[in-house]
Amino acid sequence: MRPAKEPSTTTADESGEESTRRIDKETINKLPLKTYEGPIILAEDQAAMEAAVADLRKEAILGFDTESRPAFKKGENYGVSLLQLAGTRAVYLFQLSRYQDLVPLFQLLEDPAIVKAGVAIHDDIRKLNELHPFTAAGFIEIADITQKSGIVNTGLRSLTAFFLGFRISKRAQVSNWARQKLTPAQIQYAATDAWTSRRLYECCQQRGWV
Repeated sequence: MRPAKEPSTTTADESGEESTRRIDKETINKLPLKTYEGPIILAEDQAAMEAAVADLRKEAILGFDTESRPAFKKGENYGVSLLQLAGTRAVYLFQLSRYQDLVPLFQLLEDPAIVKAGVAIHDDIRKLNELHPFTAAGFIEIADITQKSGIVNTGLRSLTAFFLGFRISKRAQVSNWARQKLTPAQIQYAATDAWTSRRLYECCQQRGWV
């Protein structure tokens, strides 16, 4: 377990370049808070979901995230309630319980030609597979890329602070994602996480890491 306040450190390799870097919680908390400010499309029924999938198929890179109802008791476990995909023009939110047929959406998740980039995605993919078995393709774990480049931090909030210079709120993380009508705070939180994942992947691209 890390100490509550871990200092920021940087080490250099033989070439003098930074090889190990981290950002601590104190530094993150001093950064400005930012949220996604673009269009958010909540696909509320089957037709809206299929139209959203058609739009997303035009993208090369999608920011990816999911949300599940939190479990507070031992033995409790809830499946994925919300899937978020961020493109260049908008962030799309999919409440999975609303759709009669999930095939069009999961076919998108099986498309190897479209990158789905996120942080800590292994558990997300596992839970999605429990809901609707599929062969995941095109998924990129951003933390794997950044760790290979010497970044110690692996969480979305820390990587956002390190690369993008702002702080994202995690306040809505443990809210009830299974509710039929999401709150404005939930919608903003969910969209921000997916949008941030896309931006982080673009940062890795710009550095030549992918």
